Amino acid sequence: MIKLYEKGAYVLNGTEVIDEREATAEVLQSKTKGACSKEEAAKNTLAYGILKAHNTSGNMEKLKIKFDKLASHDITFVGIIQTARASGLEKFPVPYVLTNCHNSLCAVGGTINEDDHMFGLSCAKKYGGVYVPPHQAVIHQFAREMLAGGGKMILGSDSHTRYGALGTMAMGEGGPELVKQLLNKTYDVNMPGVIGVYLTGEPRKGVGPQDIALAIIGAVFEKGYVNNKVMEFFGDGVGKLSVDYRIGIDVMTTETTCLSSIWITDSKVKEFYEIHNRAEDYKELTLESVVYYDGLIHVDLSEIKPMIAMPFHPSNVYTIDELNKNLYDILSEVEKKAAISLDNNKIRYSLQDKVKNNRLYVDQGVIAGCAGGGFENICDAADILKGKYIGADDFSLSVYPASQPIFMELVKNGSVASLMETGATIRTAFCGPCFGAGDVPSNNSFSIRHTTRNFPNREGSKITSGQVASVALMDARSIAATAANKGYLTSAENIDTDFLKPKYFFDSKIYDNRVYNGTSNPLPETEIKFGPGIVDWPAMPGLTDHMVLKVVSVIKDPVTTTDELIPSGETSSYRSNPLGLAEFTLSRKDPAYVGRAKEVHKAEKARISGEDILAANQELKEVYEEIQKVFTIDPKNMEIGSVIYAVKPGDGSAREQAASCQKVLGGLANIAKEYATKRYRSNLINWGMLPFILSEEIPFEKGDYLFIKDVKRAVAEKSNEIKAYVVGKAMKEFTLRLGELTEDERDIIDKGCLINYYREEN
Repeated sequence: MIKLYEKGAYVLNGTEVIDEREATAEVLQSKTKGACSKEEAAKNTLAYGILKAHNTSGNMEKLKIKFDKLASHDITFVGIIQTARASGLEKFPVPYVLTNCHNSLCAVGGTINEDDHMFGLSCAKKYGGVYVPPHQAVIHQFAREMLAGGGKMILGSDSHTRYGALGTMAMGEGGPELVKQLLNKTYDVNMPGVIGVYLTGEPRKGVGPQDIALAIIGAVFEKGYVNNKVMEFFGDGVGKLSVDYRIGIDVMTTETTCLSSIWITDSKVKEFYEIHNRAEDYKELTLESVVYYDGLIHVDLSEIKPMIAMPFHPSNVYTIDELNKNLYDILSEVEKKAAISLDNNKIRYSLQDKVKNNRLYVDQGVIAGCAGGGFENICDAADILKGKYIGADDFSLSVYPASQPIFMELVKNGSVASLMETGATIRTAFCGPCFGAGDVPSNNSFSIRHTTRNFPNREGSKITSGQVASVALMDARSIAATAANKGYLTSAENIDTDFLKPKYFFDSKIYDNRVYNGTSNPLPETEIKFGPGIVDWPAMPGLTDHMVLKVVSVIKDPVTTTDELIPSGETSSYRSNPLGLAEFTLSRKDPAYVGRAKEVHKAEKARISGEDILAANQELKEVYEEIQKVFTIDPKNMEIGSVIYAVKPGDGSAREQAASCQKVLGGLANIAKEYATKRYRSNLINWGMLPFILSEEIPFEKGDYLFIKDVKRAVAEKSNEIKAYVVGKAMKEFTLRLGELTEDERDIIDKGCLINYYREEN
């Protein structure tokens, strides 16, 4: 079904694969007639060509990328623009789209959601941007319809920024990386590895793009096979897939932890651009005669069956048939994993309760967002449910078309009416179900969703309030098959349905009449509208010579998601208020964290104001006395802050608040065995936090103080290893590593955050 090559691979003429382990000089000479070396063949990837065209450094090993376009949504654009304004923003230098698809409901926290929207509209006018009002489109569907272009690059402040199927290299990063682009700076990254994804065969009937995506995620995630690399899709199987289908696979590549994605393009992609009145944005992308990939994933589409990703990660995959056949064994295994993820013995979590007469029944189905809300997904679901009904019991089904143009076409071709007849409800374009702001299930419920993620409590439940629910990811087709059986988990593979595959017609008038487009036409006289919930960032001092850190949280889960660092859902409405949002930091993982961090931060504020902190804080007084036994240090030049330890933090969302919330509470560093994604580590750095790495077993416990001597000098002198000491345990010495940092990143850490860095530059 899926094969991972242990090393790299050569691909000849886009069809023949030669395993690097078998690629002797003689074999390569005979196959390629000496066409090029491995190093030259590596430059023949689609990714290399696009990155080279956007690199401004002149060095393809150390990239400095300028993107063609930017995109944000209403959870992220306020903080991005506020940061850019504080750093000297005058106008948007490239097309920048502000969509409103996360806080669309305008229901939580009074007026604050709509206040953010009006802030966005006024900024689009003032600085020359595009403003997409609520309910018009989810961010990624609008980007597909109106922004993508062959050979182009787009940066978005959402982790699922992926438009590779349209020939566009797109990346999702934290807000500060967009700030850099808005200030005419660059996105700095080492040349990433490129992993080929060779698609062959044709999907079985009833198998959808989410099934293919989940199968790939399950094969690569745990191994880190594509971590921070580019996935490049090619092969005869690509031509067997519609563009909608390719998009559905592509958007889920984020869950592999890859950096970006790119696909070969063909006449179907050309037609997509023509349908959307943008024929000039199509570019044919094909492979050179000899291409070298750093790794290769061989996917036989015909072998993949309908899949399900069980709680609590998209990589926790099984075939639906396998699950139904081994129901109790698999459910028991999921429950064991859940005990680790939920980390709370007071919460009883059971899926075996959902089994009736040896069949697994689910409580809810959702087809939504950038992954599920596509035209073909919904049409196929409607075909499966035609003439059936979902019942009048616990099970419910909701469907969210990804944009108003899609919604309109579904109305015109009768799919909406057909679905409504079954008992399903149709909603407007909204990302809520993906992050716990819509269709939150009841306590102990089990939901199946064609969305992007199923992390713990991401569906909206609150474990700290005694609530628990969970989500399994599935394709829209199998969700519809399950709905047709009134909640009994069912694979779509053997459903007796004729898929009608109606043609899609795009109506641009919807956007023409409603979307504000001020690109290249800033109106500087426009007054920005600030609601009372929009608050400036607090002052953040720069790095001092030495540092004292209190360990305020220790998380030993194998992976810590950004949802656990700062929850989504109801907290989304507070993302324009740094201090208000910070109150939710680690609230679903370590509820006492905020109080502990604040206590430490109180001491640092006192130090900055010149107070005698040693006289007022007996705990710190004892810490300083221990340090002074070994080192002669002036307390006035020793920053006091908090630090969290996590084994592998940062999987999931690109949200910068996972780092910034720690910073505004006085967090100065993270310590980890490794970081799950580049984007989380970048967020730490951009907020002036030290991204320490500790490969060995941790020598400290929660509540311990750590002393780091000469940290400012270590950052300036590019020291990778920094000596640290556990205070009070005979000053036990251990070594922290910083990993590779660019000159700018070191300067940002030294200045205290990106805002300070640009403020001083200006």
